[in-house]
Amino acid sequence: MKNKKVWKPQHPEQSQMGHFIRYVDHKYSVILPDYKALHDWSIREPACFWQSVCDYFKLTFTTPAKVILNAYKHPLDAHWFEGATFNFAEKLLQRRDAHPALICVNEKGLRQVINYQQLYDLVSQCAAGLSAAGVTVGDRVVAVLPNSHFSIIGMLAAASMGAIWSSCSPDFGLDAIVDRFGQLEPTVLFIGDGHLFRGKAHDASEKIQALVHALPSLQQVIVCPVIESGHVFLDKPCQKWHDFLKSASTLTFAQLPFAHPLYILFSSGTTGVPKCIVHGAGGTLLQHLKELRLHCDISEKDTLLFYTTCGWMMWNWMASTLVTGATLTLYDGAPFYPEPDRLFKIIAQEKVTVFGCGAKIFSALEKAGVRPNQKFSLKGLRLILSTASPLLPKNYDFIYQQVNEAVQLSSISGGTDIISCFALGNPLLPVYRGELQCLGLGMAVAIYDESGESVTGVAGELVCTQAHPAMPIGFWNDANKKRYHEAYFTRFPGVWAQGDRAEITTRGGLIIYGRSDAVLNSGGVRIGTAEIYRQVEKISDVVDSVVIGQSWEGDVRMVLFVQLQQGLILNEALQQDIKKTIRANASPRHVPALIIQVPDIPRTISGKIVELAVRDVVHGRAVENVGALANPEALAYFRNRAEYQK
Repeated sequence: MKNKKVWKPQHPEQSQMGHFIRYVDHKYSVILPDYKALHDWSIREPACFWQSVCDYFKLTFTTPAKVILNAYKHPLDAHWFEGATFNFAEKLLQRRDAHPALICVNEKGLRQVINYQQLYDLVSQCAAGLSAAGVTVGDRVVAVLPNSHFSIIGMLAAASMGAIWSSCSPDFGLDAIVDRFGQLEPTVLFIGDGHLFRGKAHDASEKIQALVHALPSLQQVIVCPVIESGHVFLDKPCQKWHDFLKSASTLTFAQLPFAHPLYILFSSGTTGVPKCIVHGAGGTLLQHLKELRLHCDISEKDTLLFYTTCGWMMWNWMASTLVTGATLTLYDGAPFYPEPDRLFKIIAQEKVTVFGCGAKIFSALEKAGVRPNQKFSLKGLRLILSTASPLLPKNYDFIYQQVNEAVQLSSISGGTDIISCFALGNPLLPVYRGELQCLGLGMAVAIYDESGESVTGVAGELVCTQAHPAMPIGFWNDANKKRYHEAYFTRFPGVWAQGDRAEITTRGGLIIYGRSDAVLNSGGVRIGTAEIYRQVEKISDVVDSVVIGQSWEGDVRMVLFVQLQQGLILNEALQQDIKKTIRANASPRHVPALIIQVPDIPRTISGKIVELAVRDVVHGRAVENVGALANPEALAYFRNRAEYQK
């Protein structure tokens, strides 16, 4: 049964969410009998709600806010906590004792523990190094690093002085990195000397030199010893990590406005280079604090392991866990190496209480025949978080049967766009098979039909009808917010459209069906089709191409269609050439699962590739507005292909 209840809370009143409801009742003289009432109140009284989150968790500002929320007419004009100043890194480094802050584990089994006092000291030294390199408020500090202490320390050091942090995964190719960082004109680059994956050390010396030339704004490159390559980087501006750190007795935290830029994340559209989404320090911290403590019930007693890369927003979300005083377990490596149950071995060894990963991990584990609860003691694992793609009903069965029958399974959904969640878990509510437990507090989420009417119990477009603090403060180099508006507010004027197809159930849960636009999602990284086209265009045998996401075995896989030069046939050698080019210059996540040859690619009269029309044909759906196509007959080449069943 899809809607079967698979978990219920044992002592909901003892959770932080339970205590928070009673706190709001008392503070505002209201009666909120359940979560629905609390959520309704958080939407009805947004200023009171977000101020209550600050007060309840003792999040104070160096300079208090004059106005919590202005009287905005359009969400883009909303301003939160005007006049307030604080420092993001200072809040994450409040704890300074011997309690473990970071436990770092890599594929080889090497383990390093850094406690909160040591983390503070390392961030102090890194910030001193950045200062010596000339970094000031507003400068961009970027990183190509694995999920390790280097990335956490670098980010906190940059944030402590008001620099803006942006990061990519080390498996990204040169083109993909330059497409992102080239727009930012960064001052400093942190990069590993390589990275480990599936037992192989990938040396980055050539990539480092190429980036130095491709990013002329760089004043300093810090090479971190990830694989201990031994390569000597003599060319300026390269400097080794340990030489870069400078002694510092104290760490000075720049006190900055609530909306000061903290992160730049990348979310791709279907044309051009990836969009640079700028997130503010205050909105990020406040939203994460709400999600981590209220929705996930995380406290200083917890240990969190989230399998992520530094190119996914879940890394930024995970890093904020330090504000709770909990321990972060960082794993650098392949999830199934050297054995398929690698992640669960770490969970057992490190006594992880909260584990998160992409939904595809669970499908892969089940296919591999992994039975974690038969090999490891996982009784201490109380919460599992799943995201990146819809968690299938059968994944619920696998987790409750083969991982932990008593665990709370929280499927969560949001995006790079808001660096957080629209819907997620709840310690007060039961878990139903195939559903996200609830809409997030302070998030005015609705499902709209094609006419813009709110609906329940049927699928439609996921929207957010009110402003919230985690909205981006803007796009990079988009002074009038034109691209920002076009990205989210054109389909339903004044209403944020996320680009997800979803359904709100009658009990208030959420079911995510996948993307409703042409953006592809691979392992949590949103990929614009233009990034793939750019690489395919390098193959001289390919005349044209179109890429879509195809529903497959309850998930989504990437399918690339190619039109070849006259007389050519798509053979295995050409397929491998295409895949190799995409993998080397973009990333493994960009590589399609299928490559199929077609005689022609449908385009509009103005020449635009029609990914959505192709996707509809592949899925057997009717295509609207065929008259806008220059070659509508080409759609027939995509219908009922035998390759779709492979």
